[in-house]
Amino acid sequence: MNYARLKQAIPKEFSMFYHVKDLQFNARVSQPDPRFARVMLEAFGGANGELKSALQYFVQAFSCHNPCPDKYDMLMDIATEEFGHLEIVGATIQMLLGSVNGEMKDVVEDTPLHTMMSGKAAKEDLIHQAFTNPQFLVCAPGSPMLTDSNGNPWRASYVSANADLTVDLRSNMAGEARAKIGYENLIPLTDDPLVKETLVFLMTREVTHFQQFEAALATIQPNFPPGVFQTSPKYSSLYFNMSKGEEARGPWNEGKSTRLEEEWQYIEKASETVRSTNGLVNKEPEGTSRTEKKVHQMDNELAKQRSSEILSATPKENMQWCKYQNKKGSEK
Repeated sequence: MNYARLKQAIPKEFSMFYHVKDLQFNARVSQPDPRFARVMLEAFGGANGELKSALQYFVQAFSCHNPCPDKYDMLMDIATEEFGHLEIVGATIQMLLGSVNGEMKDVVEDTPLHTMMSGKAAKEDLIHQAFTNPQFLVCAPGSPMLTDSNGNPWRASYVSANADLTVDLRSNMAGEARAKIGYENLIPLTDDPLVKETLVFLMTREVTHFQQFEAALATIQPNFPPGVFQTSPKYSSLYFNMSKGEEARGPWNEGKSTRLEEEWQYIEKASETVRSTNGLVNKEPEGTSRTEKKVHQMDNELAKQRSSEILSATPKENMQWCKYQNKKGSEK
């Protein structure tokens, strides 16, 4: 469904949805292609599809409403756009399926679909398609369903929402990256230039959202490590060589770490180090200026900061989600 928020027609305070029949992008198809329609189901009801993204951002937004109204607005805006993208994908699938639905209902007359099934090899191929994804021909010919391309039903467990923005925004960035690759892999599978244009648009918007989430994360300071608790300086800069053979070195195990800026400690003989330190219990911090005392202090300070941000913005009683204005302009 292509939903749009009422931002201009009514005051900003309202968070209301309505359906606009014009798509955000003019989805077009040169000619039907039922087989590619099935492949495109991945973007409709797959683990990294548009429904997953829309509902993930929608759910994440609720915990932001009071302490971070700007992030609430961003998440709801992007979630709403993702619902629009779901409609674009669904509309494209519908057009790619063409007249399959009508032809399947005409079980007597000879139709192009029946012609496509003529010959043993062609018929076996079509039956194979149906067995791989029964929805392709059996359950809902002519309509997209909330499944991936293999007929696996969409699951709520695809949605990740931790009520911690530093975690949720990183999860969203990863999700947008996976969705971008999904569209990138779909593009070469169709020869239809009009379908390619739609896929390029959708792929591009994934990168746009990635940058928006990245920018939002940068406004939260500190935002590393995710959550509240800091990491122990005893273990944070250790790199264990767990492979036999030629050693691979790079910025992930030599020099300074990217965020904590601690010197990587390359442990070539992991077993010996573990045994000699009583299972790392007696390991002393190396390559870092952080101490356990300083970490404990930071834990307390950040915990109070995060807690205060939420509690100060959350009424204890007489709560309401919105403030409405009467005709005279006063709030109720």
